[in-house]
Amino acid sequence: MRLNNPASISGSFPDKHRRILPTRVVVAGSSNRDKSNGSLLMATDESTATLKEMRDGYAEVVDPKSGVSGGVQDVYGEDTATEDQPVTPWSVSVASGYSLLRDPHHNKGLAFSEKERNSHYLRGLLPPTVISQELQVKKMLHNIRQYQVPLQKYMAMMDLQERNQKLFYKLLIDNVEELLPIVYTPTVGEACQKYGSIYSRPQGVFISLKDKGKVLEVLRNWPEKNIQVIVVTDGERILGLGDLGCHGMGIPVGKLSLYTALGGIRPSACLPVTIDVGTNNEKLLDDEFYIGLRQKRAIGQEYAELLHEFMTAVKQNYGERILIQFEDFANHNAFDLLEKYGTTHLVFNDDIQGTASVVLAGLISAMKFLGGSLADQRFLFLGAGEAGTGIAELIALEISKQGLIVSSRLESLQHFKKPWAHEHEPVKELVDAVNAIKPTILIGTSGQGRTFTKEVVEAMASLNEKPIIFSLSNPTSQSECTAEEAYTWSQGRAIFASGSPFDPFEYGDNVFVPGQANNAYIFPGLGLGLIMSGAIRVHDDMLLAAAEALAGQVTQENFDKGLLYPPFKNIRKISAHIAAEVAAKAYELGLATRLPPPKDLVKYAESCMYSPAYRTYR
Repeated sequence: MRLNNPASISGSFPDKHRRILPTRVVVAGSSNRDKSNGSLLMATDESTATLKEMRDGYAEVVDPKSGVSGGVQDVYGEDTATEDQPVTPWSVSVASGYSLLRDPHHNKGLAFSEKERNSHYLRGLLPPTVISQELQVKKMLHNIRQYQVPLQKYMAMMDLQERNQKLFYKLLIDNVEELLPIVYTPTVGEACQKYGSIYSRPQGVFISLKDKGKVLEVLRNWPEKNIQVIVVTDGERILGLGDLGCHGMGIPVGKLSLYTALGGIRPSACLPVTIDVGTNNEKLLDDEFYIGLRQKRAIGQEYAELLHEFMTAVKQNYGERILIQFEDFANHNAFDLLEKYGTTHLVFNDDIQGTASVVLAGLISAMKFLGGSLADQRFLFLGAGEAGTGIAELIALEISKQGLIVSSRLESLQHFKKPWAHEHEPVKELVDAVNAIKPTILIGTSGQGRTFTKEVVEAMASLNEKPIIFSLSNPTSQSECTAEEAYTWSQGRAIFASGSPFDPFEYGDNVFVPGQANNAYIFPGLGLGLIMSGAIRVHDDMLLAAAEALAGQVTQENFDKGLLYPPFKNIRKISAHIAAEVAAKAYELGLATRLPPPKDLVKYAESCMYSPAYRTYR
């Protein structure tokens, strides 16, 4: 709906928005945009502003035909149906000054120039010095390093994200190896456990059983309309920590921060969602600071109906190409949701598919440098949940070989485990299974810490010159063994990777750098590839393509240091290559809708990535 009377705007503004005038910030159309610096100019008759932008008090102009620094744009203009309708433009004053400093999307702090301070009524609201974004990054990193407790560092990073979004991402991107364990695993696990105590401002959408019948309305309350990625959890299986209920919101928030920092998806295109159906965690139900529903978890039809309403509302509100990533659902729901909606929505389960892809990449790397093929290997899995069965399935797609679950348990197994059951006498101890099956590769996804004991690792080392040991459970406390244990007990011969990070370890004359089979290698690039190709479904061949692309980035130098994965400092380059291969597979399978495909998919992926660099406003 277009408003043709300037008085309509005045009438549509709440009083709180009227009081923050005057200002000089106005929205300009692309014809008036200084494309050299992305600045904001005075509006003319050809420019447009959404009512939302006027209410929010500041609007950044992005050329709709350009994907550079703003994320992937909609070639056909179909996604604009999800955006606020434009209103007839004229020169109009909206919020600036103090309100601008409170806007995390546009606040630059002391980096506002003298000219910007004059133009946007910032004079006197900031100290007189003007500093660069680079110096701000240096200062923030120094401050964060002063904290001794990881959770304090996490809270400082989250506080920065709420104050200055671009500085947050600049800091994270430039120091990803140091800060990734802070904004995500393992620290995010503790953040979720204490989420009720540290919660201060909404970072996503909470949908509870109280919202049944109104989920679409709830989604429309979120201020951003052009959403491209949703990460959703119901909090029932947070990392290896169990049922954390509504406090699981830390996971979608953290994952989407990585979608932006590592994969270049625009922050405004990301939406964290928690589905609150209660919790069976008695400790949380008795916690006065718990922020979720105080009831036992809903199951069966009540649960399914709320999830279905959510999935339907998401597609209705954001369109066919919205990527929905399921995160940390319990086994019984994770597989059912993926099976139910995999043919109707663009859905992806990181615990099942992301873990499988990153582990397969590590195994491909190991085979490349050790020699041999996956078909020659024998795999033993400790843990047959989402991750273990997902890994087995993806390996099977590569080598047509099944995993290892004893078929005598077939009647008691959940349905998703049954394809991997083999005829074998049941064994109670892992070391006995190792000695009986004689695996060349041991993969732990059990969520049970210290289960790869000295006897287990020594047995693997006695059977193999280079035993491959993947200890994948998160967070660090739940890891099946540490890097130090794997290298020491195998006398420095293990090829080791873990889910959580471990420090380099010196053994003899060698310094081993443990590989981290972190899903963050996969899902940001996968998501970018799906979005930039306009894919409408996720296909298993895309996961294989992502794994092969990641393995292709590992060099002999990396492997000589014990790394099965490339250094995280190159993660944006890695994500661009993964995105290109995923997009190429989408086009090959006929699942892409953005046509024609770009000639150079890697360069196109890089051009689509969000940049945290400040823009100059005038």
